[in-house]
Amino acid sequence: MNINIRGSLFDLSVPRVMGVLNITPDSFYDGSRVNSEKEILGRASKMLESGADMLDIGGYSSRPGAEDTTEKEEIERISRALKLLRKEFPSAILSLDTFRSSIAEIGIEHFGVDIINDISGGNLDNKMFDVIEKHKVPYILMHMKGTPQNMHVNPVYDDLMAEILKWFSEKKHALVIRGIKDIIIDPGFGFGKTVKHNFILLNKLERFSVLGLPVLAGLSRKSMIWKTLEISPSESLNGTVVLNTVALMKGVAILRVHDVAEAVQAIKLVKRLREG
Repeated sequence: MNINIRGSLFDLSVPRVMGVLNITPDSFYDGSRVNSEKEILGRASKMLESGADMLDIGGYSSRPGAEDTTEKEEIERISRALKLLRKEFPSAILSLDTFRSSIAEIGIEHFGVDIINDISGGNLDNKMFDVIEKHKVPYILMHMKGTPQNMHVNPVYDDLMAEILKWFSEKKHALVIRGIKDIIIDPGFGFGKTVKHNFILLNKLERFSVLGLPVLAGLSRKSMIWKTLEISPSESLNGTVVLNTVALMKGVAILRVHDVAEAVQAIKLVKRLREG
């Protein structure tokens, strides 16, 4: 469970924490939005000090039903943020959350982005795999049914787990035959799944181990929490910690979160539990 970052092996045998930085005006959780230079640097600093192993920067809102963001807008958002972060935190591991191959290339070539996090698994831009093959950076392959604009409209599966596992298996094969080895899979909680689908995924999360790849879980403040508890995203920290703990017990390698300190604590406690 290692991935290659800047020529060095990055150990995923102990779970890691990815802090979320949304450079957008309309992400589903308003507490994750940062836009001014002060906000970006302040949030990043706090996350890194709290124990984040990497930061995930996104300039495209992928909340259900979000309006499409133009390529120009996305480039402007992420370029400003990445320039700031690279200058202030040169050794930080930076992940770029984008499904556009052109933006992935800009992030890698101009700002030394270490990881590409693609919510579409290459489905929304067929040149994405070319960019990953060219630059040999770790790739987060996420499953999404539909697009951010329509994924919430009655997603239907004949067999949820079988279909998603088959999709990952086919995508893994397509990447491996290109010589791409550093692959992380993300089941895509909330992306083209109902609340019921999300809980089935979490309940059977250990089944993804058959793919032989590290798994990332993005459960933080998702609707499966606040719809079930009949609260708001801003009230969903406790529920997030509970579900992150379940995911850790089922073997996930990375927690993608808005609240880093609490995720770090969950990892420490689960680790201690396993030590007996």
